[in-house]
Amino acid sequence: MFDWDDLRLFLTVARARRIAPAARQLGIDPTTIGRRLTRLSEQLGAQLFETIGGERQLTEHGQTLFARAEAMESAALAALGEVTGDSRSLAGQVRLSVAEGFATWILAPALPTFHRSHPDIQLDIITASGFLNPSKREADLAVMLARPRTGRLVATKLGNYRLKLYGAADYLAARGTPQRIEALKEHSLIGYVPEFIYSPELDYLGEIGAGLEPRLRSTSINIQHRLIAGGAGIGVLPAFIGDRDPTLIPVLAEDRQILRSFWLVAHADTRGLARIEAVIQLLKDCTGVLA
Repeated sequence: MFDWDDLRLFLTVARARRIAPAARQLGIDPTTIGRRLTRLSEQLGAQLFETIGGERQLTEHGQTLFARAEAMESAALAALGEVTGDSRSLAGQVRLSVAEGFATWILAPALPTFHRSHPDIQLDIITASGFLNPSKREADLAVMLARPRTGRLVATKLGNYRLKLYGAADYLAARGTPQRIEALKEHSLIGYVPEFIYSPELDYLGEIGAGLEPRLRSTSINIQHRLIAGGAGIGVLPAFIGDRDPTLIPVLAEDRQILRSFWLVAHADTRGLARIEAVIQLLKDCTGVLA
C-alpha cells in the first residue's frame, strides 16, 4: 500500500511539469519530492513520468493515475465542503489553453467576476503558440479552432465568429480604400508568420485572395491589431477585436468575411469535476458576446 499523500505530490508535479515549482508550492524539499515519486512509481510497478525538454511529461500509466487521482482530489474537496458547510468548496487548479485573441478580448474581461465567485480555483491561462492537448494531459481544457478527431475528448462548439479585413481610418484616408481584392496587392498587408501558423484556420489571407502575402508579420494577433490600428497597413482581425476599435474601418466587408468556430475541448475523465464545470460555464457565458 502506498502513502496517499504521495498522490498529492504526484498531482502537483504533473500540473507544474517540473519538480522545482511543485516543491515551492508544496513547501517541500525538491529532493524529497523526487524520492517520494520514485517510491510511488516502484510501489505501483509503473513509470509515471518521462523527461522531455526538461519537463516531466506523464507516461500512459501516469495519465491513467492522473485521472483517478484528480477524481479522488475532487471527491475529497467536495466532502470537505459538505462537512464544513464551506460555500467555497470549489477549489483546485484548472489549466486552460486558449488562443491569445480570445483570452485577451473575450475571457479576460470576465475573470474578475469569476474569481470573486470562485476564489479557490487556481486558473492557469496558457496562450503560447499552438494549443495544449487535453488528451495528453497538457491542459484540462482547451478552446480550439477546430474539433479534434482523436483522443478520449469531449468537444463542444462554443460559437462562431467572423473575421474581416480592417484598416485604420487615417491609413485609408491617406492610401485609399481598396474597392476590389486585386487592389490589396498595392497595400502593405499584415498577418501571421507562415511557418508559425499552428492551425490551418489561421491562414486567413489565403482565403481572401490568391497571392496575397503579408509584409509585416507576427505570431501575435494583438500585435497585428496594434500594427493595423497604428496605420501600418491592412489586415484580417476577428470582428470581436476589429469592431470594438473605433479607429478601424472594415475593408471589402461585403466581399470578404471569413467564418470560424471556437470549440471547447476537455478530457472525458475530467468532465463532472466541479472546478472544471465552473470554468466550462465561464467559457460558455463569455462566448455569448460573439453572437
